[in-house]
Amino acid sequence: MILDNLYVAKNALPMIVVMPNGRASKDVTARDPIPKQSRAFAAFEKDLLTDLIPFIEKTYSVKTDRESRGLAGLSMGGGQSLNFGLGNLDTFAWVGGFSSAPNTKPPGGLIKDHAEAAKKLRLLYVSCGDKDGLFRISQGVHKMLDEKKVPHVYRVIPGGQHDFRVWKSDLYHFAQLLFREPEPEEKGADN
Repeated sequence: MILDNLYVAKNALPMIVVMPNGRASKDVTARDPIPKQSRAFAAFEKDLLTDLIPFIEKTYSVKTDRESRGLAGLSMGGGQSLNFGLGNLDTFAWVGGFSSAPNTKPPGGLIKDHAEAAKKLRLLYVSCGDKDGLFRISQGVHKMLDEKKVPHVYRVIPGGQHDFRVWKSDLYHFAQLLFREPEPEEKGADN
């Protein structure tokens, strides 16, 4: 509904959105304790890159360059998006982590080459509610990105918790930025 309304208002560009189950395992479900699921979260990177993306590109008429591909998620998926997106800059140019969970790599391990990331990323969006028990993860990522001078959007939702109110707001804001050219900076009066 959020994307449909953004399309109708011409506030988001048309896009194909794929929402897979990020658990690469036959014997793990969302009901299993998180420690049992952790390996399945990480293993999904291979499935995403070698199975899912090629399947989408074969099945649908899509652009196949990195500039036309984004990755975003919430909670566990936010951690995966930061881990996989920032670890595969030749595959993804648009990355969003919403309320990223503890499966997120430590900030120092997310990006191998900060100058390369600053050059290649079209958008890096990090967001979390300030009342979310996982807020420290997004704060740590933001701090590292600032220190390493990697451009990003950092959005803190006042009073936001680990819930769909926050994530719907994130989708609304993130989707409007996807696949767009940056706005030209306003010129001063003497330019």
